[in-house]
Amino acid sequence: METALIITSILLILFSVFALYDGFYLHIFKYQLHNYSQSKTEHLTHTIRSIFFPAILYFLFLKQDCTTSFVIGLVFVVLDIIVMAVDAFVEKDSREFMGGLPRWEYILHLFVNGFHFASIAVFLSIKLTMQNGEILIIPNIDQFQNYKLFIVLIINLLPGAIVMALLHILLCIPETTFVWNKLRNKVKCC
Repeated sequence: METALIITSILLILFSVFALYDGFYLHIFKYQLHNYSQSKTEHLTHTIRSIFFPAILYFLFLKQDCTTSFVIGLVFVVLDIIVMAVDAFVEKDSREFMGGLPRWEYILHLFVNGFHFASIAVFLSIKLTMQNGEILIIPNIDQFQNYKLFIVLIINLLPGAIVMALLHILLCIPETTFVWNKLRNKVKCC
């Protein structure tokens, strides 16, 4: 199980790096999806998913001593999958203003979502066990050697995830979008 915690940690780090590049640099900074009427639904799905991620970090990964929190985390995972499907469905029409979704960005999305859901799947293999034909939730995994390092990682990912969620929310509001665009237009690179 110690190895599974390390794998989960590596997958979360990879997800976070790729998601930051895709969600912040490409979607918000470079392509400015929030500024195009045909991309509003895509930006909304990204906003919802950006809210779900810190909730998943907190309820699924961090709150180890509470079964209710774990179940709430699983609900956020299921909702995230549903919103991801909506995002994938609207993406083709959403990107018409730029000639469609670039193939390399499509591949990037596969990696981002792959790392995200693989980290959750590996973590579930740690938290769930079969006993007498029933699925049981292991209430606390703090006995594993790499648990403290894993918790430090989650605690360090949370602030950035919250900032990204807030930025996505603020870009849904016309007044704050205007301010962001003024700041963004002062940057003359990338």
